[in-house]
Formats: sequence, C-alpha cells, structure tokens
Amino acid sequence: MLVIDGLQYVNWNRALFAEARDGGVNAIHVTIAYWENTQETVANIDNWQTLFKEHGDLIMPVRLAADIVEAQKLGKVGIILGFQNCSPIEDDFRKVEYFHERGVRIMQLSYNNQSLLATGCYEDADAGVTRFGREVIREMNRLGMIIDMSHSAERSTLDAIELSTRPIAITHANPASFHDALRNKSNTVIKALGASGGMIGCSLYPFHLKNGSDCTVQDFCMMIAETADLIGVEHIGIGSDLCQNWDYSILEWMRSGRWTATADYGEGSAENKEWPQQPNWFANSTHFGNIAAGLSAVGLSDIDVASVMGGNWLRFFEHSFAAAGA
Repeated sequence: MLVIDGLQYVNWNRALFAEARDGGVNAIHVTIAYWENTQETVANIDNWQTLFKEHGDLIMPVRLAADIVEAQKLGKVGIILGFQNCSPIEDDFRKVEYFHERGVRIMQLSYNNQSLLATGCYEDADAGVTRFGREVIREMNRLGMIIDMSHSAERSTLDAIELSTRPIAITHANPASFHDALRNKSNTVIKALGASGGMIGCSLYPFHLKNGSDCTVQDFCMMIAETADLIGVEHIGIGSDLCQNWDYSILEWMRSGRWTATADYGEGSAENKEWPQQPNWFANSTHFGNIAAGLSAVGLSDIDVASVMGGNWLRFFEHSFAAAGA
C-alpha cells in the first residue's frame, strides 16, 4: 500500500528516516519554514540538500509525483519540501519561482496570523485573500506549487478555493464538527474544498482531535468515514502533523515566531510547557498501519483505504506539481 503523509514537522536524523521507511511511508511533506525570511529558508533548503547526500539510501527529493513512485520502487522515503507560512517570499512574488526552482512544492498563505497574503485562523477579523495574495496564487498556479490553507481563516480559505485555477489543499486539519479547534474547518469549507477537487489531510495532532491524546483510532477513522460521506473519499488523505525530536522552545517558535515578545499558547495551555502527547496508536511513523486497519474496521473498502492512505495524494500531486499547460 502506498503511504503518503501530507505533513510532518520532525527534527530529522538517520534513525527517524529509517523509522519512516521501515513503517512503510513512501512520501512525507516536510515543513522547512514557519517564520523564516528568505535567507533563513535558503539555509534550511541547503541543510536538506546535505541530508539528501548523507542519507541517500533512505530518502530522496520529490519534485514531481513520479518521484514518489520511484521512491516506493527504491524503498526510500520521498521528501516534499513545504512552507507553513508565506514569510520566505517576504514581499516579492518573484520569490515563489525562486523557491519552486529549489524544490519547494507547497506553501501556506498564512500561519495563524494575518499575513501579506491572507488571514490566519487566530485573527478576530478575516479580510480574505489580499491583492498580493491574488498575485501569489496566480504564480503558484502557473508553476505547480500547491496552495495550502491549513492555518488560514474561513473567508480566506474560501477565497483561495475560488481564486485558484487549480484545486487547493488543506494538508493537516480536521472537521470542526469532530473537534471545535480554531484550526479545524467548517463543513462549508470542507464542502467547497471537495467540490473544487481539493484535498484535506486528516490530522493526528492532539489539539485537533476529539478528546485530545485520548482520541481513539475508531473515533478518528469514523471521522474520516463521515467526511467521505460529505465530500467523497477521493478528497481525503492523511496529514498527520506528527512532530518528533524537538524541545519545548521549538513549540514556542512555531506559535510565537518573532511577532510577539510573550509566548502565544494558541490552542495549548499556558501551564503545559511540553509537546502534547500523541495518541498511543499513532506515536510515530511506524503506526500508519493502525490507521489503515481502523479504516477497514469502520467499513471502508480495501480500495478506499488505499486511496486515503496515499493514493489520493498521489493523484492530486500528479496534477498539482505539473506546470500550467504541461
């Protein structure tokens, strides 16, 4: 079974690459920027080039969907580079092409806050996609870079769906009807996403789950089954949002960046100075089989299980990573 994870944020080392490979994961969208500027992001890309050289027996870069198929044949994990914010392009739409040439294939238009492109999900008012955002969407569409609205607010997400000439993705979130987190998406958004041909990657991050770390695999898989009834199973994948091998300071960087002098706890607790604990049935990349088994247990066919575990992402990438007109 092809397994593709729509989002992870991991402090990678050889042991964790091997863990993903041994867990049967064929491709992972990895976060390489939250609040970083252009120069800092280039350094992160350079670091990944070093990782590709040092661990080439375990991982390989993904620029086209065919690279994922090749990774599966070679027994490697394909790595898709992505941004969880638009900060790397600063205020210059030309940098979309600059980063695309360097292998970046996915970019969120905003991360929790108002950006130059769109409104984040933590803001009180949602002004929608900005004029600059419209230009960036056009450029991303032209090049074959996926628009990701995982951390964006409702109107901005609906705007992006409407403005984009290609289907967009929500790489890591769940329906708000499952758990009413700020990051999770309304049925209005989910229906619009499905109707436009987009993809949602269902998240295993505890703050996005009903009952948090105590969420059961049955509840998670029933959520997927119910979402399939709403928009069709072909629009659903996994975007685990798995975070591994970081200390707490990195969690504060994710939330607070450089925009505030005090810690922003988001959906977490000010008293909790640790990463949230993963459900015991999905603690790491060796546990994707538990999701597949859970999907079968709630009634999905073998074909539909395979689609959710990776087939849908692959089909989506086949179109999304190709340049316009290709």
